[in-house]
Amino acid sequence: MPRSQGELAEHTDVDAVTDAVLTASRLLVAVSARSIAAVDEAITLAQFRMLVILQSVGSVKHAALADQLGVNPSTASRMVDRLVAAGMVERQTNPVSRREIVIELTAEAHRVVRQVTARRRKEIARIVAKMPPETRAGLVDALLAFAEAGGETQVTTPDAAWS
Repeated sequence: MPRSQGELAEHTDVDAVTDAVLTASRLLVAVSARSIAAVDEAITLAQFRMLVILQSVGSVKHAALADQLGVNPSTASRMVDRLVAAGMVERQTNPVSRREIVIELTAEAHRVVRQVTARRRKEIARIVAKMPPETRAGLVDALLAFAEAGGETQVTTPDAAWS
């Protein structure tokens, strides 16, 4: 259905869009928190984000991991320490440069990321199914543009992960 100029302006206003995204983000964070807690209550949302990044990029040095997370290297190092203690990541000697240490996921962490993502996907699908079909089409375009503008890679398979 065509929109009037007033409706179009209201829906493209940066403040209105920002408010809508903030509202939707509360729901997405709640879905994320519930899906993580259902699989492993000891993992925080920030730690899960690190696991997802490691799953998508593979073995990585501390500094590169901190950069991916947008945190200081010392913050990333503390997160890695906690995840090493939890059996989710390992520090390994870099096979390319034996003087460097890289961080990589354990088999348990891969399992956790797959399970959390599957739970999250199921809950989001339930929510999306309640939306009118014509709204879904617009949502796909809008969310892909939003993710691209934020530098996030697209999830395309059930095993692909977020945070």
